[in-house]
Amino acid sequence: MRKSWGQLTTEDLYSFLKLRTDIFLVEQRVDEEELDNRDLEPSTEHVWIEDDHGTAAYLRVLYDDEATHLDAHRIVGRVVVRADRRREGLAQVLMREAIAGFGEEAMLLHAQHYVAPLYAKFGFEAFGEVYREAGIEHISMYRAARRDQPA
Repeated sequence: MRKSWGQLTTEDLYSFLKLRTDIFLVEQRVDEEELDNRDLEPSTEHVWIEDDHGTAAYLRVLYDDEATHLDAHRIVGRVVVRADRRREGLAQVLMREAIAGFGEEAMLLHAQHYVAPLYAKFGFEAFGEVYREAGIEHISMYRAARRDQPA
């Protein structure tokens, strides 16, 4: 599914926020604020996969008026897969969906360092040094604007 803030139902919102808090706050013990007000921005796109137990995987695509790196205004973030559905390729399905919607634009993401190879499959290239964000090693990654989309 893919929706902007104004299209979300309360059930949609609860389901993916539950997943995000279960994984980022409980499992990974992220030490920063999860609800940063970016979810409610009209330009934010929420992309997720549902199953009988709720949201199985989720990501969001933000828009910044000023380019964050080079010409990237779109930022992919909060990529998360429920523990019982990992290793099924759901993050790849979400990334394909995000790129299908915005791939003609440059994109940026802050990857947990160990997951960077996943994003590299979609044309994201690491730049800068590894850094700690929310207590976890991350690397910034950039994907240039392009017309051709990866399979």
